[in-house]
Amino acid sequence: MMQSERRSLTDHERAVYEWQMWVPDFGEEGQERLKASSVLISRVGGLGSVVAYELAAAGIGKLVLAHAGDIKPSDLNRQLLMTHEGLGTPRIESIGRRLLELNPRLELELIPENLGEANARSLVEHADLVVDCAPLFEERFALNHEIVRQAKPMVECAMYELQCQITTILPGETPCLACIYPEMPAAWKREFPVFGAVSGSVGCMAAMEAIKVLSGFGDPLAGRLLTYDLRDLSFRKLEVRRREDCRVCSQA
Repeated sequence: MMQSERRSLTDHERAVYEWQMWVPDFGEEGQERLKASSVLISRVGGLGSVVAYELAAAGIGKLVLAHAGDIKPSDLNRQLLMTHEGLGTPRIESIGRRLLELNPRLELELIPENLGEANARSLVEHADLVVDCAPLFEERFALNHEIVRQAKPMVECAMYELQCQITTILPGETPCLACIYPEMPAAWKREFPVFGAVSGSVGCMAAMEAIKVLSGFGDPLAGRLLTYDLRDLSFRKLEVRRREDCRVCSQA
């Protein structure tokens, strides 16, 4: 598990993060590691907005956020960093404004475009850890290829209707996304049925996975895939293995 460098806290930061620093195996050292860390979030919509908000609240030092387009009415049921007042304006502007209202100490790098093969390398270079919240497998595979190449951890999460899944990828130690999905899933679309509360649930888990990996405590979902269905509150934790013939990580 990675452990980031440490940056000293101010008295104000100690007051803000006091309650979470009471967690015995986290403490002030863990908080200092968060302050020194940077996270890339690919798409800051229904899932990524919750990840970004929780990381900002927890005291992450820097967020690199990639999200294109303008706010639409259909965003407002789940994209919690968007507002009714902002309809028709760039999503990334609302994202930055809302996060800084919560944490003005946060460093932000705002990219008004979605991640793809053309920009994956440069964006991953800017972060210590990646959280993949993209809806399309083309984006997810491009990100997976780059985090394996750069040996950077990634929290991989997704949802559909009332179902969610999440795992943590540690290149060289765990399976990558291409081990789990050797081929592009057929008939997958960007728009699909979902409640905001569903994406919010896995978004909170993803933020916590990132916090654990960056600060070096707890037991992340490395080599394990958590799936659950909120329709009946059923949960499963599955062991996943690296594929010897994986087109991505077997060559790393």
